[in-house]
Amino acid sequence: MTRLTRAIRSVSAVLPLAASLVLAQDTTTIPPISNLPDAPSASQTKFDGVPIGVATSEVRRLTLDEAIQLGMEHNVQLIVARQQQRSLHGQVGTALQAITPNMSVQGTANRAEISLAALGFSPSKAGNLLNAFGIPASAIPSIVKVDTVTAQVNLQQYLFNMPAIEVYRAAKSQQQVADLNTATVRGDVVLQVGTTYLSILADAANVANNQALLKQEEEVLRQSQAQHDAGVGTNLDVLRARSQYQQQQQALISAENALAKDKISLNRLIGLPANQPIELTDIVPYSELAQMALPDAKNLAYQRRKDFLRLQAQIRVYERQRRAIAYERLPALSFEGNYGVTGGYIPNAATSGLYHGTFSAMAKLDVPIFAESRFRGDRQVADAQLESLRNQIADLRVGIDQQLRSAMLDVTSTSERVKVAGSNVELAGQALRDTIDRYQAGVDDNLPVVQAEAQLAAAQSQYVSANFQYNQAKLQLARNTGVVETQYKSYLGRN
Repeated sequence: MTRLTRAIRSVSAVLPLAASLVLAQDTTTIPPISNLPDAPSASQTKFDGVPIGVATSEVRRLTLDEAIQLGMEHNVQLIVARQQQRSLHGQVGTALQAITPNMSVQGTANRAEISLAALGFSPSKAGNLLNAFGIPASAIPSIVKVDTVTAQVNLQQYLFNMPAIEVYRAAKSQQQVADLNTATVRGDVVLQVGTTYLSILADAANVANNQALLKQEEEVLRQSQAQHDAGVGTNLDVLRARSQYQQQQQALISAENALAKDKISLNRLIGLPANQPIELTDIVPYSELAQMALPDAKNLAYQRRKDFLRLQAQIRVYERQRRAIAYERLPALSFEGNYGVTGGYIPNAATSGLYHGTFSAMAKLDVPIFAESRFRGDRQVADAQLESLRNQIADLRVGIDQQLRSAMLDVTSTSERVKVAGSNVELAGQALRDTIDRYQAGVDDNLPVVQAEAQLAAAQSQYVSANFQYNQAKLQLARNTGVVETQYKSYLGRN
């Protein structure tokens, strides 16, 4: 009876141990070498912002720094890039698991009802054997109920697996690619929000200039009407003054419309509702920029341009993947084992509750033999990707040189334009004042006044445009150098 009980217990204990070994072997798989997700490309950047809250009647006052900060928080592509970073962080953990010990604790409780007759065992056939041990045949039931309890600790570990190590290193490098991509998008957001903010300031300056000119046109119209009524002026002067007044009204309407549309664009960029009223508190900046030499600017760009650094990091990813492909030809050595306690009892048996330790230890050596075609195919794919990235880096080097040269020319030319436009505004203003004095003195009609007002309006518009383009060129130069996110204030002369 005792020996039969132990035999049945041993059979019932083997099944959960075997199943646990199969499960343990499945947990040691290596992540595929080509299963690392690519970081999003900066060329796919969309500058829309995720709306926050609802519009209020209260005017929201914004500095340039506050607008950029809101853009950083609510830009859609930045949100996507951050989620990509989280995804790659999880991928790194998955790759790390393949080269670190995997330990698990398992407990099972099993109740089985076994038909000995169905298994070919019957007391009548084993009567002589049972009598030899002093066990009556009637003491052996045809149906046996067995309860088994098992507790064990499983351990799996790769002792030597170079592909898994290189996959882990590639995953870490890919995480750096995602970080650099996020930094690239951040720089683009600073450039876009800053440019739109400056555009609104330029629109506001145009509105102010047109409002001032409209008041002046209104005064000229009043004087022309008064002189006509007094009999010292002609009806032509009145018609000319009224036409100029209405043209100035149209110019003001256009300027106010441009201002309102640019405010909607800025709201969209920074995540505010489109109908949220905003007021920009910063003034139009102007300061001379001391440009660095082109070789210095190129060296700085190679060190700070996140799109350039991202491609270099991507090179390291594919180099590690190619190394992992080469290492796949090497054998992989792993260890699997477990230790536990198994026990149970047979109801109504003479002995029950017997517990004993169980263990299993296995070393496994995997040697690839007929996989050379796959290795060569993976190597060709990795080589093609590396060659493509090297070509992109070479192209970007040339592009950086071209971008820096163009940006420096724009900064220089727009700086000169601002100076000339400012002087032109002063001259046009003085000419208008002199013309008005002549008209009021009766020396001339109001045609020269109308012409002088048009020249002043054009000069003011050119000055506002030149100043905006100068600041925009400085921001673009900072972007091309790779320092727009950290140094946009100094480039705009705001620190």
